[in-house]
Amino acid sequence: MGRFHRHDDGTAHSHSHGDHEHSHGHAPHTHARGDHPHTHPHADDDASDVHDHPHPPTPPREDRAELVGDHSGYDTGLERIDVLERIFDENDAAAAANRAAFDAAGVTAVNLMSSPGAGKTTLLAATLRALTGSVRAGIVEGDIATALDADRLRGLAAQVALLNTGDGFGGECHLDAPMVARALRDLDLEALDLVLIENVGNLVCPAEFDVGAHRKAMIFSVTEGVDKPLKYPVMFRVVEAVVINKTDLLPYLDVDLAEFEANLRTVNPDARVIRTSATTGEGLDAWLAWLIPGWSEVGSTDA
Repeated sequence: MGRFHRHDDGTAHSHSHGDHEHSHGHAPHTHARGDHPHTHPHADDDASDVHDHPHPPTPPREDRAELVGDHSGYDTGLERIDVLERIFDENDAAAAANRAAFDAAGVTAVNLMSSPGAGKTTLLAATLRALTGSVRAGIVEGDIATALDADRLRGLAAQVALLNTGDGFGGECHLDAPMVARALRDLDLEALDLVLIENVGNLVCPAEFDVGAHRKAMIFSVTEGVDKPLKYPVMFRVVEAVVINKTDLLPYLDVDLAEFEANLRTVNPDARVIRTSATTGEGLDAWLAWLIPGWSEVGSTDA
């Protein structure tokens, strides 16, 4: 099966992923968006509410002069681009249905993304401990394999739904809306106030798929390098908040966070920047204040 990828210039091309092939048990369909759109089938396709999500047109060749490298091999016809964009609407329809389910239950849903090892699960554990007794939080845990992260959060969250994307979803490097719809069957939304969706660790694919969350945030580790917003612009562009995590390591690193934030501002001038250490608790209240409006009135982690 071919895979389709779209580049920042809007072009798309097809190639094979080798061991990244996957099947959801339904007819395959192709996606194209952002940095890394590609083809895959979905497990659930019964969502009927259509979410209006316009897609940008392919820019003309003369507008692509700023691209680095030779992209001529990726030129495709306008008809193919049009087909890929129409097919992607299936995910948006499922996302709209997920959002409607959250809204009907009065639940706020937040999509948390990061590269592997940025500290998402550790920050989630600290978050859940702080919310105990004041906010009923559920977790949708996305991992290619194992229940390791889900097990770390059981007992801290009110409810946990695990999605192994390698078991039935084919080893996906992200969560999409139909996958999250499947996870919602395992959550009693009426008993929750907040659902935190821990996406698969990846700086490319998760940014491209609307899963039905109301807000998006990404966790960035200080060990990752200040150039990441420039190298992975779609991820940094789609989020409302960027949590700079592991700040307790800064004394041991040659990292200029001012340079990182300047790079971030070139792709997303409006993102809220929050500095945290999930291990020491530094910045946790600032993170909770973004996550839970009115948190200062509900509770605080300050001693």
